[in-house]
Amino acid sequence: MSFVIKCIDCGHAAPYFPTSINCPRCNSQWREVIYDLATLAKILPLQLPGRPFDLWRYRELLPIRNPNPSLSLGEGGSPMIQAINLGMMLGTPNLFIKDERQGPTGSFKDRQAAVTIAALKEAGITEMVAASTGNVAIAYSAYAARAGIKLWAFVTSLVPAVKMREIALYGSQVIKVTASYDQAKQLAAEFARQRGLYLDMGARTVTSIEAMKTIAFEMSEQLTAILGPLTPTDRQAKATQWRTPDWYIQAVSGGMGPLGVAKGFRELKEMGLVDRIPALAPIQADGCAPMVTSWKKGLAQAEPVTSPRTHIETLATGDPGRAYVLLRKLVDDTHGVFESVSDEEAFRTMHILAKMEGISAEPAGALAFAGLFKLVRAGVIKPTDVVVINCTGHTMPAESFILGDNWARNVELPEREEEKPQDGLLAALTSIAADRFPCVAIVDDSQDSRRLIRRILQSQGDFKIFEAADGPAGLALIQRELPDLVILDLMMPEMDGFAVLDALKANAETASIPVIVASAKELTTEEKSRLEGQIQALMQKGDFLNDEFLEEVRSLIH
Repeated sequence: MSFVIKCIDCGHAAPYFPTSINCPRCNSQWREVIYDLATLAKILPLQLPGRPFDLWRYRELLPIRNPNPSLSLGEGGSPMIQAINLGMMLGTPNLFIKDERQGPTGSFKDRQAAVTIAALKEAGITEMVAASTGNVAIAYSAYAARAGIKLWAFVTSLVPAVKMREIALYGSQVIKVTASYDQAKQLAAEFARQRGLYLDMGARTVTSIEAMKTIAFEMSEQLTAILGPLTPTDRQAKATQWRTPDWYIQAVSGGMGPLGVAKGFRELKEMGLVDRIPALAPIQADGCAPMVTSWKKGLAQAEPVTSPRTHIETLATGDPGRAYVLLRKLVDDTHGVFESVSDEEAFRTMHILAKMEGISAEPAGALAFAGLFKLVRAGVIKPTDVVVINCTGHTMPAESFILGDNWARNVELPEREEEKPQDGLLAALTSIAADRFPCVAIVDDSQDSRRLIRRILQSQGDFKIFEAADGPAGLALIQRELPDLVILDLMMPEMDGFAVLDALKANAETASIPVIVASAKELTTEEKSRLEGQIQALMQKGDFLNDEFLEEVRSLIH
């Protein structure tokens, strides 16, 4: 396997050794690995079919001379899941989730740890230092334990105690730093310098960037398997080419993930396996968004955030340094965007993602999806675009402030001996059933629309939901159940929404029930006048994701 490490500042090339941090010619710490891609373009496609689908499938494109299978924990090969329900809600059917939660320690950082620890073990290094907001230290701790390498983990005091305990469980030495993440990194660097220890330097660590490339490799193979290979009619491409998404979205702190993914696509392109690099959309938290703010100001260098104000501690890098410069060029070159969303939007999206797709993501992972929602609303991402979102990790237990109030209901069985056990159980279950939840009736002849509205409502809270597939059934349902709110489709056969509305208003029992009308088409002036004074809101079906719809539901019910 032929590779060298090349300085991106002066171009000097040299053999790779993990402890050789600086360029011997110009002293730069920013270097990258260069491979013989011309040769690999010929042999790699022939090698892949017989290999397991994991990170080491692409070993010729990793800076490890002799990969040691005994160090592996099963890293890489995470599934690509089509987000059917989110895609329907957003109007973007080609929406895919790269589910990095399924790594050995539950995050995409497992890739970084696997490749870096393999390189250190190969070089005979027995001790290392890393600063972390949680996931990196957990991943490094697991792989270091397997390789017999001592890890000093510098974590900020904001890291949840459950994560600190997991780091310690692997045998790592936890150094709790009551300061910002940037200060913790400085302290870790000085500690490593004084003791002469190997230091993980984030995006400047070449093995970290190289590990993240494998996400791009897997994405292309998986999209090709799902959507089929490109044909000559697809951008005049070769029939043998792999697929590339139109967009790659990931929440970022220091920017390592997208930097590595972009390098992976660049190498695939140079080998003739893909035709382009996807548009990149790095997402940050509003309370710590130095890259987003600087990019929107058109700045060449990032303005540091000295006091991050986000509860999502894994995204609290206030000073991205040169990583911003490199990522900014990639975003501009791929016609991508930087965007930020609030913590509250991320927490709300955790609920939506879990309840609509069955995926429980950490706040940082959910933040990427909140960014997706924002970009779709703004029209930046088009309905026909193929989009891949990196669900970067899964962390439990969920914090109580994310779940909010009333997330559980208590049942206490009586202890009186004279009462039969089944009587106590029946009483307890009856008390649960007696809880009063807002009742919503959905009347729509489209099963997909009913399912979508149901899932959106369920993602926002507890509702008792009834459905009807046509006007007569809907009218009977409403008259029987007397719901708190009706969501009504206008365009239905036999008895349309206008007729249902007339019948509701003619009945004293149903006349005051609020109605939101949902329409798939733009109404005429005459149709709008027929609705005037009869309904509480008129929504286009594509607007169901908007906060306006959800706020309207809440206000009408409460």
